[in-house]
Amino acid sequence: MSDKLAYTINEAVEATGLSRDTLYRRHHDGQITMRKVVGRTLILAADLQRLLEASPGVPRRAA
Repeated sequence: MSDKLAYTINEAVEATGLSRDTLYRRHHDGQITMRKVVGRTLILAADLQRLLEASPGVPRRAA
């Protein structure tokens, strides 16, 4: 993630690799907050960071 404080939906999609639908579902689940600022919908970088850090890790496969 960059030094940005907040991302538009499209920027959040690009920064995280998650889909728009996933971001909206996480918003409706209460995992991230979307904010309206001067008519733009923004997601705080800290919310995206928390979402990614709270997601379970993928176990390594045995070699």
